[in-house]
Amino acid sequence: MTQDVLEEREERLEDHTVGARKKLREQLQNEVEAFLARGGQIQQVDAHISADPPQKPINNYCSRPI
Repeated sequence: MTQDVLEEREERLEDHTVGARKKLREQLQNEVEAFLARGGQIQQVDAHISADPPQKPINNYCSRPI
């Protein structure tokens, strides 16, 4: 990634290194372990389950005057 693209996305080049990703994984692992130590539970949800309710399709056909 070029520096221009990173500036637009408000990311730093250092965030994309192997070391930075490893540090992030370790931090996430520590947070999960702390959550479980406090009595938290992790539930596995089926892949086809979604929190978004189904929506009626939007029809814009012929909605504009000629």
